[in-house]
Amino acid sequence: MVNLVEALRPLVHGLMKMAGVKPYTLEIEPGTVMNFWVPLETLKTPKKCQNPAKPSKPVVVLIHGFAAEGIVTWLFQVGALTKKYSVYVPDLLFFGRSITDKTDRSPDFQAECLATGLHKLGVERCTLVGFSYGGMVAFKMAERHPDLVQAVVASGSVVAMTDTINETMLKGIGFSSSSEFLLPTSVKGTKALFSVGAHKKLWFPDRLHKDFLEVMFNNRKERGELLEALLIGNKDATVPHFPQMIHLLWGENDRIFNVEIAQNMKEQLGENASFQVIKKAGHLVHLERPCVYNRYLNRFLASFHADKTRENPQK
Repeated sequence: MVNLVEALRPLVHGLMKMAGVKPYTLEIEPGTVMNFWVPLETLKTPKKCQNPAKPSKPVVVLIHGFAAEGIVTWLFQVGALTKKYSVYVPDLLFFGRSITDKTDRSPDFQAECLATGLHKLGVERCTLVGFSYGGMVAFKMAERHPDLVQAVVASGSVVAMTDTINETMLKGIGFSSSSEFLLPTSVKGTKALFSVGAHKKLWFPDRLHKDFLEVMFNNRKERGELLEALLIGNKDATVPHFPQMIHLLWGENDRIFNVEIAQNMKEQLGENASFQVIKKAGHLVHLERPCVYNRYLNRFLASFHADKTRENPQK
């Protein structure tokens, strides 16, 4: 029987090409390969052996969460951004076609590989938009590469997954571990994942849940290790000083990282942080209310780049 999710891939890929991005596989270092969706115009180089050309517009990098690869996560955002921005959508390691033979599973390693990949793609400055797990990678990258990252937009994420935050999250959603929640092994588990993530109940036939489970949840051992590597002890948790602007764009009814967590995080991040809530949306805010999410995201990006232009009028 045909897997419906797999069968839809050519359609999704076609839509993304129409929106202006195309997949490109990049060797980060020997043994480590990452897939990126990159702007079409950067691939129009005379010699195929060359890396893509430098982007011609301000760069926005969309970093996915734990339940799906990049282009599936950001399906509704790419087309809303490509007119004004050069959009890059990576698949983090052990998602999509991205893989490594290294044993490091930390978000620091993900961030370093992503930064290396962007440099190889000609990106010198960028704004990161991170969802859930992708937000944690974005924060790590902003901390380690302030020369590369000029701003961060985070949705349904935290700077670091401490023991306390993890325990509170699991208690609130009724799971015993992050792996049980984020790596379902059955249709029932997949339904529970989406039920917790959405504000309103999403109905899909069991067949579609089954097909999604088969396609999106590979590399289970490695992904379980990624989850283990996320956790840090409360005593080791510190909030870095970020020189970048940080914008928290949140679903009002997020059950995984609730609004109170986001508000506390804004206070800890200081004067460079801003916070905005989208009503009638949960953790999957960018999928549940994509038009509102895109409007607020574009508003922040436009405001940020206008401020940068006023600061550097010669550019």
